[in-house]
Amino acid sequence: MRPESKPRSQVHELLIQKLRAMGDQAAKITVHGVLTNVEYLKVAVLDALDEVGARYLVHVRAVDTVVESSRVTGVVVGTKRGLMTIRAKVVVDCTGDADVAHYAGAETMMDPKELMPITLGLALTNIDSSKVQAEEILSTIQRGKTKYPLITSGFMEMLPIANSHSWWINHAGTSDLGRVDATDPVERTMAECWSRRQVLQMVQALRESDNPALNQIEWVAAGPQVGVRETRRVKGVYIITEQDALAGSWRAGFVDQGGIKGIENFRMKIHDVPYRALLPEKVDGLLVGGRCISTTHVAAGAGKAMGNCMATGHAAGVAAALSVRKGIMPRELKAGEIQARLRADGVDLEVKDRAQKNLRET
Repeated sequence: MRPESKPRSQVHELLIQKLRAMGDQAAKITVHGVLTNVEYLKVAVLDALDEVGARYLVHVRAVDTVVESSRVTGVVVGTKRGLMTIRAKVVVDCTGDADVAHYAGAETMMDPKELMPITLGLALTNIDSSKVQAEEILSTIQRGKTKYPLITSGFMEMLPIANSHSWWINHAGTSDLGRVDATDPVERTMAECWSRRQVLQMVQALRESDNPALNQIEWVAAGPQVGVRETRRVKGVYIITEQDALAGSWRAGFVDQGGIKGIENFRMKIHDVPYRALLPEKVDGLLVGGRCISTTHVAAGAGKAMGNCMATGHAAGVAAALSVRKGIMPRELKAGEIQARLRADGVDLEVKDRAQKNLRET
């Protein structure tokens, strides 16, 4: 969220400022990230939206798209009062699953046999970090797989939730179950029910430990729904490849495929995201942001992290606003105009070139 402890943009920083204003229990800034209590984060998002005058609805879901002459002109959402049509001159699809683009008839891509695993995140509390470390907690869970077969055999990582005695666990989720298509309602239902039982078994393994520092740990939360790493991706004017992610100028982390074997050692580097990767190949009036932008399966692992999703969402929002203001289609907009607005919003678009220069000098 904050590479090298520096703000990514005014948009990112506005959210973080709202979060930090709530005190130490809400957030803790690390070298590159933000440790947060998600309950505070939910309020911080609302506060940030209110400050900029955004209008929004909660608990509505896109169920169809309005298309006129190959141009998206609105989205149909399901509400407690039935279907509602929201008209717009430009629509940005940040559904993660490319739902709006799919309903509009835009071509999408998906690798059903290679989908990243689905995971239900969980939070544990009553952890005394002076008596037990994360590695011991995770190894105890893994040893419990003998008795509790739903426990994943893949990766697990554990980090504190802001400044508290609660920690959260991210893990390989359904990797042992096989590939799950979260756009299939039957498969998604199966995965979510399976995942909730999986988390229960993880906690049971801990609480049956002989170590008093472990058997007092309590399960306090899990995600409201499973976390989906990958489904449909829009086929854009440009498709970002793993070569783009790997041939950048400076290492920035790993291409995160959710623990898929053979991929975990790919090193992600700082690389450009072409504006064309946010533009569907054929449908007009539509932009995409987040994990459903135009990438190959492996390259998607380099851009699906939250900070990166916020960055592409920011760019797509800017492009949408500029297109409406100029009265043109998003594909007619010059990338330089978007870059200028992003720079004005505090985005460092030269970080890749600067990193490359520093690499040469060292």
